[in-house]
Amino acid sequence: MTHSSPINNIPESTWSRPIGLGWEKPYTVRYASNLDDGPWHGMPLGGLGAGCIGRSSRGDFNLWHLDGGEHIFRNLPACQFSVFEEINGQKKACALSTEPPEDGSLAAWNWYPNPTNYPEQTGIYHALYPRSWFVYENVFSAQLTCEQFSPVWAKNYQESSYPIAIFEWIAHNPTDEPITLSILLTWENTIGWFTNSLASPEVKVRDDGSPVYEYQPRWGNSDGSVNRLVEDFHRIGCLMTRLSTNEEVREGEGQMAIATIINPAVEVYYQTRWNPTGSGEDIWHCFAEDGTLLDQESEHPAKEGERIAVALAVKFTIRPGKTRKIPFYLAWDLPITEFASGINYYRRYTDFFGRNGHNAWSMIRTAMKHSDTWREQIELWQNPILQRQDLPNWFKMALFNELYLLTDGGALWTAADERDPVGQFAVLECLDYRWYESLDVRLYGSFSLLMLWPELEKSILIAYSRAISQGDNTPRIIGYNQASAIRKAVGATPHDLGAPNEHPWEKTNYTSYQDCNLWKDLPCDFVLQVYRDFLLTGGTDYEFLKDCWPAMVETLDYLKTFDLDQDSIPENSGAPDQTFDDWRLQGISAYCGGLWLAALEAMIAMGKALEKETVTPSPKSVLPTYQAWLETAKPLYHKTLWNGQYYRLDSESGSDVVMADQLCGQFYARLLELPDIVPTDCTISALKMVYDSCFKKFHNGQFGAANGVRPTGEAVNPQDTHPLEVWTGINFGLAAFFLQMGMKAEALELTEVVVKQIYENGLQFRTPEAITAVGTFRASHYLRAMAIWAIYYQLSELKTSDNT
Repeated sequence: MTHSSPINNIPESTWSRPIGLGWEKPYTVRYASNLDDGPWHGMPLGGLGAGCIGRSSRGDFNLWHLDGGEHIFRNLPACQFSVFEEINGQKKACALSTEPPEDGSLAAWNWYPNPTNYPEQTGIYHALYPRSWFVYENVFSAQLTCEQFSPVWAKNYQESSYPIAIFEWIAHNPTDEPITLSILLTWENTIGWFTNSLASPEVKVRDDGSPVYEYQPRWGNSDGSVNRLVEDFHRIGCLMTRLSTNEEVREGEGQMAIATIINPAVEVYYQTRWNPTGSGEDIWHCFAEDGTLLDQESEHPAKEGERIAVALAVKFTIRPGKTRKIPFYLAWDLPITEFASGINYYRRYTDFFGRNGHNAWSMIRTAMKHSDTWREQIELWQNPILQRQDLPNWFKMALFNELYLLTDGGALWTAADERDPVGQFAVLECLDYRWYESLDVRLYGSFSLLMLWPELEKSILIAYSRAISQGDNTPRIIGYNQASAIRKAVGATPHDLGAPNEHPWEKTNYTSYQDCNLWKDLPCDFVLQVYRDFLLTGGTDYEFLKDCWPAMVETLDYLKTFDLDQDSIPENSGAPDQTFDDWRLQGISAYCGGLWLAALEAMIAMGKALEKETVTPSPKSVLPTYQAWLETAKPLYHKTLWNGQYYRLDSESGSDVVMADQLCGQFYARLLELPDIVPTDCTISALKMVYDSCFKKFHNGQFGAANGVRPTGEAVNPQDTHPLEVWTGINFGLAAFFLQMGMKAEALELTEVVVKQIYENGLQFRTPEAITAVGTFRASHYLRAMAIWAIYYQLSELKTSDNT
């Protein structure tokens, strides 16, 4: 007989894939200079801004974002789980990755079977950020599941920063015979690897006009690495560090640790020093024979050119029908992130564990004590959403999994201080455009942070408010047209908060593809996000509003200088001067003009809210001006651009293109409970035109809504770039707009198509900005796609209105 398994704690709404199953034709990168690591990406482990480690659905640990803002994607084979099983004298041992090392190392190890040459399915990988699971099937007699997670949950500003991963194994014996198992965790000492070996990395201009800088980690440089055994009451583990003569810890220095728990029902074995670049026989000989290790302890430092690793095995026997849980823990304490030479920040978790880089074991102890509570907190956060019957499973899956970027996207979260009481936070626009919190991109992409960690969201806008009055006259060449421009004009809203090779938050406007001082959307984006963050977090944080008010006034005044004909709407001109930065708009544009109208309405609303507060300039001194501009601009916008079906791209190009995001300003106006900037019937007409032309007539609706096509769905120019791309975040923003205007069926139809594009074509956990109709993508690990949370916001608003 067989005994049914009690393993049933995996939610229905996961992204899942057979372990080790490849992709027949995964999407590939559009431009050779852009990043394309291939499809083997899984859910990242680690807290927000703590650095993260990714493990793919074939079982390999292959993503190493442990140096703030930097990207390393390569398998480190010695970092791995392995399982030994004995039943009725029959023995089997496998390292749990279907991808053996390509360099011939660890040749003595037996690797988990690849599904392409195995008669049965070998298991399923599931992911629902911040949890993921490996369910192993048909290889071992025991039923084995490994759940892995980090303590990340909404509105938590402590544990969500921890550099900790928990692995909880559940082993069940479904047979009538006892089964002996041993679970092995091996890990290479990588302390010192994750920092740039180039003291002054050279900045170059890529073939697409974007600036890039050199990054060469100290990968494989383990000289002086030291491992030691830690036995601490019921806790046992291996601590990895490195000898250093520095008085203060530097970037890349610190500790890592792996650990487990001792109890009378298990035997724990260890080895604190073995060779991860050799055959692996020094570990595998004993483990494959009986599931043990040699219990060898050595604290000899690694010599020049030598690499060393640790191993920890837990052996136990399960009686028929019984189940046992075996936990493992991983922690890393790398407290410093260095940007330009000498620009160092402590990570947020150091507020709770200290800054000396000697606290990995303290983290292990904390994880052992609290990991069950942490998982309960994650479930308390997620279950109300997962249990909603009105939301399809594919949507719930993508909603949570798109949050991966808050860990994976080069995320920074600094230690708190008096000025920044929860620290400063930032996520890269993407790994190809390696600068932080691009303001135009986060217009949609920041809904996740706003709804889940609102204090971090506000900290980003505070950083922008500090930057607006700053100037930087450093000259540079613009990639788009080779023009010369200064880096940052006083009063201009910066495009971004800087890059990892300089000084984020302080040295802004890193991108030089376009002259962002000329952009017509950024000041409005800033104003709208400030009012959104104020209003949607309760409308009571007047200190936040007061902190941002002077910058908002200054930057709208700056933007008004581009109103050359004094008609109260700034004109687009010259090179592309807004978020679609390869697409020229001329004169009054639907996109930027609409944002301008919504921003004026938001400024009037904020000014009235601040009338009794002490702020400079006083609202009474500026509100009449905004009201006068708005009274002139609103009817002019509609009269100039409305063609009876939709709003024309702009007033001067003569184009008949239907722009998908033409009424972003109207979306924001209604979101913020402001007066409509255009009539409701015109909004609905325009959205139906977008749905029909940009989505349904663009390759029969297979890919999502293209940014801009003719009413027939055809291209204005088949060689166009941005107009013919499907931007994941813009599509999610558009779906939120559909919902706002009562078009729920269209919203869910569009969202589902885009979600399937991501999760069925090898783009999971590296969601790109853009997808094309020929199966290519651009700009992976992109910030704007977190706009899926705008959809959830609108769905929640609909549910609330339905219940009242």
